[in-house]
Amino acid sequence: MTLLNAPQYNAHREARNRNLLVGGGVLIVVLVVLYLGGYMLGHGWFFSNLPVEHKINTFMTDLQNKDYKTAYGIWMNDPKWEQHPQNYDYKLQRFIEDWTTASDWGPITSHHVDISKRDGSGIIIAVTVNNSPKKLFLWYERSNGTLTYSPRELQY
Repeated sequence: MTLLNAPQYNAHREARNRNLLVGGGVLIVVLVVLYLGGYMLGHGWFFSNLPVEHKINTFMTDLQNKDYKTAYGIWMNDPKWEQHPQNYDYKLQRFIEDWTTASDWGPITSHHVDISKRDGSGIIIAVTVNNSPKKLFLWYERSNGTLTYSPRELQY
């Protein structure tokens, strides 16, 4: 084929190529926004911490509704804990005391999951409890799904 013997112009092929380029560009922009947006908003890269934040929200809602048995199951990551309570050193009665009378926040009447951040083997979640300026920091252990109080606090 020579320069003077060029192939016939194919409008369908050109439109397809243009659409693929535009679609690829839009996909890249969306991925960058999701990647950075999740981090900048405090929910992890690609919003990867949202399932953990949802679990914490469910836990706090159960405490707010005084459903301590369900909340204890979430805390231990064992919804069937009642079938084998002897497996845990942290007993339900102590858990209830820790989240009511012995708590810094008293009985929980309102809550809001603020942000979360990965840190080593777990995720630190900041929660506003009872509209208090003092935040509750919980630790989610990624290896086994259990909750505990965070050894660190987040600055935000």
